[in-house]
Amino acid sequence: MAKHSLLSASASQRWIACPPSARLCEEYADKPSEYAQAGTDCHELCAYKVEKALGWKVRNPTKQLSFYDEEMDECSDGYRDFVMECVAKVKESCDDPLVLVEQRLDYSRYVGIEGSFGTGDCVIVADGMLYVIDYKHGLGVLVSAEKNSQLCCYALGAVDLFDGIYNIERITLVIYQPRRANISLYKMEKNELLTWANDTLAPAAKLAQEGKGEFKAGDHCQFCKAKTNCRKRAEYNLELAKYDFEMPATLDDSEIAAILPRIDDLASWASDVKDYALQKALSGTKFDGFKVVEGRSNRKYTDEDTVAKTVQNAGFDPYEQKLLGITAMSQTLGKKKFEELLGGLIYKPAGKPVLVPESDKRPAMNTAADDFKEN
Repeated sequence: MAKHSLLSASASQRWIACPPSARLCEEYADKPSEYAQAGTDCHELCAYKVEKALGWKVRNPTKQLSFYDEEMDECSDGYRDFVMECVAKVKESCDDPLVLVEQRLDYSRYVGIEGSFGTGDCVIVADGMLYVIDYKHGLGVLVSAEKNSQLCCYALGAVDLFDGIYNIERITLVIYQPRRANISLYKMEKNELLTWANDTLAPAAKLAQEGKGEFKAGDHCQFCKAKTNCRKRAEYNLELAKYDFEMPATLDDSEIAAILPRIDDLASWASDVKDYALQKALSGTKFDGFKVVEGRSNRKYTDEDTVAKTVQNAGFDPYEQKLLGITAMSQTLGKKKFEELLGGLIYKPAGKPVLVPESDKRPAMNTAADDFKEN
């Protein structure tokens, strides 16, 4: 697996907020995961579908994808359609925009390290304007395009490549995250981007390259290789220990409000520490008061085909009937027939209430107190 750049665009949120983490992470090996490979597979499928829609001669990669499924197919269809909508919108003011897929974008001169580049999933360039579109397959974290440092790095690389030809002034950063029903756009002027590069990116990159600056814990820790045994992150989360969790009824609303923004970080950190300790214990490390045991498991068939035949031979039906899910049913019938036959039989129930920060883009629900006020 290729080694990531010291100042990679994808990790820029972290090393801008916590510059010394860049050098610290060099001490840790990359750990591939199924989630990352699924994301890579979907990016490949997205690129193929966009290129095909543009009329390019391309090879269908589906058979070579390890994690291809119906959801991935649907997500990539939506991404292709969205990109083509963006292209059509740009064509309203420019007859022949430049559309680039999986484009290498080098921002080395802004961070001072040669070979600092990223790959833009889709870049659309036209007279005076630039679109930088990034596909996110992740489900865990809602990603915003607003001043997104990864997309800003990509935009800097695109401006370097094309500004002299297209006189770029307006930039649109886009996150397309279908599994979270999230399409986030942020529009900025070129001067705003260059100011950010000079005032924020370059100083942080200099500190990161030198291994200097202060360690800082926060949301950016989530994908840090050192997150499990980072002392700053531990201190950050252990501050919550000053609250008496054995008597939550004694906490007033202001104390609850102070704790809420930290709960997710605390839970994530605790889980990371437990996973780290388990791996160390499996390698022979002894933690006082703890031992490794075999967890609970469920019974499984050794051979499902043999089981089915055995049950059928005994005169029983080994299978259960189940109505196809909406996605599978839509693919079976085709979208047009699905809408014709079942459009009036589909509904979307209200989602379960979730407490989120005010910065979340979703509209607030009516609470019991709100209903009382309206009456």
